[in-house]
Amino acid sequence: MRILHTSDWHVGKVLKGQSRAEEHLAVLTQVVEIARAEQPDLVIVAGDLYDTAAPSPESTRLVTRALSALRRTGADVVVIGGNHDNGAALDALRPWSDAAGITLRGSVRENPAEHVIDGTTATGERWRLVALPFLSQRYAVRAIEMYDLTAAEATQTYADHLSRLLAKLTEGFGEPGVVNLVTAHLTVVGASQGGGEREAQTVLGYAVPANVFPTSTHYVALGHLHRAQTVIGPCPVRYSGSPLAIDFGEAENVPAVTVVEVSVGQAAKVREVPVTVATQLRTVRGDLAQLATLKTGDAWLRVFVRETPRAGLREEVQELLPRALEVRIDPDMVASTPGPRAEERAGRTPRELFAAYLDSRGVTDTGVRELFDEFYEEASA
Repeated sequence: MRILHTSDWHVGKVLKGQSRAEEHLAVLTQVVEIARAEQPDLVIVAGDLYDTAAPSPESTRLVTRALSALRRTGADVVVIGGNHDNGAALDALRPWSDAAGITLRGSVRENPAEHVIDGTTATGERWRLVALPFLSQRYAVRAIEMYDLTAAEATQTYADHLSRLLAKLTEGFGEPGVVNLVTAHLTVVGASQGGGEREAQTVLGYAVPANVFPTSTHYVALGHLHRAQTVIGPCPVRYSGSPLAIDFGEAENVPAVTVVEVSVGQAAKVREVPVTVATQLRTVRGDLAQLATLKTGDAWLRVFVRETPRAGLREEVQELLPRALEVRIDPDMVASTPGPRAEERAGRTPRELFAAYLDSRGVTDTGVRELFDEFYEEASA
């Protein structure tokens, strides 16, 4: 059977104030085009459909239309909730998804049968998929355990709970003649972050070892980390990565979806299909003269400017580079003099503290101090 594995769409993402709605429309259109060309038997969307737990109506419309279009290619479609999604809200869409022939699991349910999906391809090949949405540590580990355990113990407890949960859900993987699959939204120990994930939910208490997946699994389709990668484990374990760079930390990632060929008697063969239509994210450096000579095309830019900090510098950079979404002073240009200690800050006015901060950073432009005075007086009033 053939599987198209994708995840971490993050529809509704706003990058430094810039909407990416048009990019998401183009990206999901290309994902659907890839599905039409590849003709998969099964499409797995492994969580984080949205960038926020309260998506806009426009974001919801885009996601539901994309899922419907994937279903119309003739593939079965299975979708799980991620840490950015509102699991309960996704589950509320299940009457729609059931009517559309889409299997949607937004949150972990008490009934294990809810998370085991059986299917058959058009050629008669049987498959069984365990669908596990994101499970927060605060739900997996009871409050009393959290208070009594050290951080390391809580981490191990979370991994133990996930291991037992997956063991229960995969009990039926021993049946002969069935392709056994798992999809989940979590962090596996040893995997590399993509650069734009929510840090608190990708490390420590949220990471589990790859051996939570049984050796009888033919393929594990993961979401959560934005870099496409295969993880060493007892069975084929893979993140498809995000089909577009979510933030500037992901500029070096190759946006793609994963196509998998697998059968009962054949090991999973994996290949990436690039998604090429999203706007490029670039980080550039230089002084104003150097920035004025850059050819950046349509890329969204993060600029590290090599100039002495001064009022109005951001506006000067954006006049040269209108697609600069983030402008920072290059760290090499910032003085490393430490600021005043806590005992030195006591009893000083906000203006005095700000002036001391500017001195510690080597900022001599009086216009910055004047702007602070204006903002402070406005806020105080």
